[in-house]
Amino acid sequence: MSIYLTGASGFVGKNITEFFRDTKTIVKATRITSIEIEEQVVIHLAGKAHDLKNVSTFDEYYKVNTELSKDVFDAFLISEAKVFITLSSVKAVADEVDGELTEADTPNPITHYGKSKLLAEQYILSQPIPDWKRVYILRPCMIHGPGNKGNLNLLYKLVSKNIPWPLGAFENKRSFCSIDNLMFVLRELIEREDIPSGVYNVADDESLSTNDLIGLMAQSQNRKPAILKIAKGVIEGVASFGDKLHLPLNSERLHKLTSSYLVSNAKIKAAIGKSLPVASREGLLKTFKSFNN
Repeated sequence: MSIYLTGASGFVGKNITEFFRDTKTIVKATRITSIEIEEQVVIHLAGKAHDLKNVSTFDEYYKVNTELSKDVFDAFLISEAKVFITLSSVKAVADEVDGELTEADTPNPITHYGKSKLLAEQYILSQPIPDWKRVYILRPCMIHGPGNKGNLNLLYKLVSKNIPWPLGAFENKRSFCSIDNLMFVLRELIEREDIPSGVYNVADDESLSTNDLIGLMAQSQNRKPAILKIAKGVIEGVASFGDKLHLPLNSERLHKLTSSYLVSNAKIKAAIGKSLPVASREGLLKTFKSFNN
């Protein structure tokens, strides 16, 4: 089996290359100068990531996340490849979630990142697909694993300095996606022909609070977590002053740090008919231990 892989230099792309290294699978990484697909499987990862610093222009998202995805998918349709898998995002549906996000929810993204991802999804789903081809759009939540230096690493650095977490009174729940579970899902989709085409969320089974994360981070460093449960009203008052004085903690940042974002993985698990191999806490602990190196 051979795979046409875009976005090979990214975190997920590197893991795909490593994951299939010990099999008979041949992974062809490409930078997409011209699209000529001769492989059996297409995994399209290349995209413009969500810019948390707000320095990107909005047209960059549509050029890469939407138009490039269209080009790669069009090339897949006229090729002999049987399987197309692309990584979208839960942010193509919603930036905030009330309850648990499922594939049945009506998409209403707010950011250009989410909108550009959704447009790519809509284009793919609007095209006629031959019966012998299979097409999967995966919407992972926050992906983590060894080597990933994202937002979790920033929180880890805070914990490693033994700085007490002051927001312990806020109880939230967030979903995460272990890179090992994502690789498991990809292998199942590629190797099996009985999994229907469609849109699937990808998330670990258990959601965790920020307090849980800090506890696991401290455990990975063989120390006890330092969590302060300051009254919510006091913290919210400080945040309101932050709005006026442009302090690091303001109402918007407080909301992001303490809000919940739950993602259901029921559809993909039912389609695969198997349990995910890595438990949520196990995967996160593996990620945090890698930060020590």
